Amino acid sequence: MSAKNLKITSTSAEHTASLAALLAPALSAGDVILLHGDVGGGKTHFARTLIQSILGFAVDVPSPTFTLVQTYPASACDIWHADLYRLTSVQEVEELGLTDAFETDICLVEWPDRLGDLMPEHALNLVFETGTADDTRQISVAWTDTKWDGKISRWKT
Repeated sequence: MSAKNLKITSTSAEHTASLAALLAPALSAGDVILLHGDVGGGKTHFARTLIQSILGFAVDVPSPTFTLVQTYPASACDIWHADLYRLTSVQEVEELGLTDAFETDICLVEWPDRLGDLMPEHALNLVFETGTADDTRQISVAWTDTKWDGKISRWKT
């Protein structure tokens, strides 16, 4: 499959949140979103809004930096929010049960480089880069699985 790409300039935290809210209703079991970028790039903010949008109500969505994984029961499947920053080996990823969740749940993974060869090919990749203005972010979106074409179609302008 050939890779597809989309570049988005998010002009504010609210704009980044609106992207997550637009994507949320299209997600289903087996959808994996890999969130790349530096600390403070907007990964957790995006994940928090996406989770709250799927659930349909405000819920505390802390960064899973220290817990590694937070799960949220949703109507169709669970939502997994993982932060792999502190992991040092692929074996630790396997111990979390994350690879099984890639097939059965919605998964949001921060610091996905820690997945190594466990990185799912069907994932949507979002790379957050800080811009020159305080809240500006460049979001590079990449995917190969055609299931993402329709899911992100509302992002295209």
